[in-house]
Amino acid sequence: MRYIYLSPHLDDASLSAGGWIYEQTQKGIPVEIWTILCGFPPDKQLSPFAQYMHNAWGMETAEQVVHGRRLEDLNSAKILGATAQHFDFLDCIYRRDIAGNWLYDSIFIDPLPQEEYLPKQIADEISKRLKPDDKLVAQFGIGKHVDHVIVRRAAELLGKPLLYVADIPYLFKHPEQLNPHIVGMKENVEMVSETGIHVWVEAVAAYESQILALFESHESMRNQIRAYCLEHNGLRFWSK
Repeated sequence: MRYIYLSPHLDDASLSAGGWIYEQTQKGIPVEIWTILCGFPPDKQLSPFAQYMHNAWGMETAEQVVHGRRLEDLNSAKILGATAQHFDFLDCIYRRDIAGNWLYDSIFIDPLPQEEYLPKQIADEISKRLKPDDKLVAQFGIGKHVDHVIVRRAAELLGKPLLYVADIPYLFKHPEQLNPHIVGMKENVEMVSETGIHVWVEAVAAYESQILALFESHESMRNQIRAYCLEHNGLRFWSK
């Protein structure tokens, strides 16, 4: 039996569940992190929004960004004792419509009608790699990041039982968005040891290009993750 964490981007699984991933791997449970939206764009042209994001990350080309972030992800997964798999779907900042127009100039937006096909495409690719006894973990989509919403929709098309975890750091910024997602769900708390918290923070720190944009500082990241884990005596999961 494997635990498969469906990660929209190259950091989301470690951010949202790194402590428990570490605890699982220490018990000999196979854990894989499947990052869905981390493909290489087919050309070098960037939208103004993508260029803005690249500047924030300190990288120039899309190839640099995807290659660099994939390396960060492999390092983070290694710290947690997990295996990483990378799918070829594009991040929203690189996606175009059928006419070649850029789709998104913001990441916090509902999925556009032009992409109503995308969750099914993603679900089909996930299904090809699944084994019958795999356990799947998805994120709620707190923060309303378009890619998080799309990957959740894809996960729910699989027709398999899902565990849900809250999206970090968006949960910290929008705690009021959690309750609508958990109505009617069962909550379970998985213990994360002091070592687990330390390794969780170390795994998140491996995403060096993302820390300032997500947390403003390494210290803030460490403090927020530790406080969340201690407040709930571990990491919270939900199931239907």
